[in-house]
Amino acid sequence: MQQATPIAAAGLVPVMPEIELEGPLVEVEACLSALGEALLRRDSAAVEQHASRLQQVLQQAIASFGEAARAGGVPPQLRHRLVAAGGRVAAQRETLARATAALDRAMDVLMPAEPAGLYGASGKAERKSYGGFFQA
Repeated sequence: MQQATPIAAAGLVPVMPEIELEGPLVEVEACLSALGEALLRRDSAAVEQHASRLQQVLQQAIASFGEAARAGGVPPQLRHRLVAAGGRVAAQRETLARATAALDRAMDVLMPAEPAGLYGASGKAERKSYGGFFQA
């Protein structure tokens, strides 16, 4: 007869070894750092490269952590680090959104979409066409 381990006797499922989860998480953290540095340098080629790599390692990490969760659980310290990495992803996404909005505003100033409130050749304000509707 086989003797039960203390973990099995307590009715607990063993946690996936940390070493198997540490590797993917370290890669995610390294990619986030590299992407953050590229964003600070405003190096678009490096941002593209690091963002692509981050997507790949995030997929691998999610698969590893999902497998660990199904196998019994993720150690709390690694779960905390994964949540922190998710927060960094969200912060970098917000930084990119703000930079994009600033660029859009600058483009609007440099190249206005449509002149408004200008006078026409006859000296009167030009009217917009309303697509077939009559104006009184």
